[in-house]
Amino acid sequence: MHAFCHDFITNRTLTTGDALIYYVIYFRDTILAHAHSAGIVLSEILVINPNSSVSVTRSMEACLGLVRAATRHDIRCTELAKSPAGIETDAHVAQVIPNIIEAVADASADAFVLACFSDPGIATVRKTTTRPVVGIAEAAYLAALGLGERFGIISLGQSSIDRHLRYLKHLGFEGRLAGDRSIDKTVVELMAGDVVETVSRTAKLLRDEDGADVIILGCAGLGGYRRALEETLGLTVIDPVQAGVALACTTLDLHYGRQAS
Repeated sequence: MHAFCHDFITNRTLTTGDALIYYVIYFRDTILAHAHSAGIVLSEILVINPNSSVSVTRSMEACLGLVRAATRHDIRCTELAKSPAGIETDAHVAQVIPNIIEAVADASADAFVLACFSDPGIATVRKTTTRPVVGIAEAAYLAALGLGERFGIISLGQSSIDRHLRYLKHLGFEGRLAGDRSIDKTVVELMAGDVVETVSRTAKLLRDEDGADVIILGCAGLGGYRRALEETLGLTVIDPVQAGVALACTTLDLHYGRQAS
């Protein structure tokens, strides 16, 4: 039995977000069961949170309702128990790559989304499978390029900014970067409390001082602030997890890339 379902049945105290995720999972599994009995095959997308934080995975689940409503694909999220609670340093990135490769090898999904804004080891992971592998950072950058002239990134810390700049140069997108600003939080600190004021203040600096006309949330755990920021800023705000899963859906729908038969 899924842990959320167990909590619900045993009357443990659940947050509103937990309850929402319970219903999403319950009805998803019910729909999939009916589809299977009717002989309908649905593609599965596995969204891999490369850290071990269940809170980050729950946050991602809660933000994917919009994507689920628009697709026929079965979207599942998981974290990696062997990984650190947050991916905040280059050492963390190196540490989680073998865990990601193992998770991909063990899964039967039709496509994978790496739900860390560092896109850890994505080139290496792609070499290990014939199935599509989408990185949320790359997907967010591609979305931003089509929605504005210059994008700004809200990052957790300075080490994250350094990795983002290296990756942007690798992708050839650095010329469209307005700025990348840190909120100086760890993943644990981010998930422990409401940081909407800090995130909003940082986003306004990206807009007003750096000239960003699109904002990218530079962490998988920041997606819950998208709507509030859009209302405050009057700008498009991109949740990279939503962008990554949407790209994976399109990749499967149009049969792009190498896909398992």
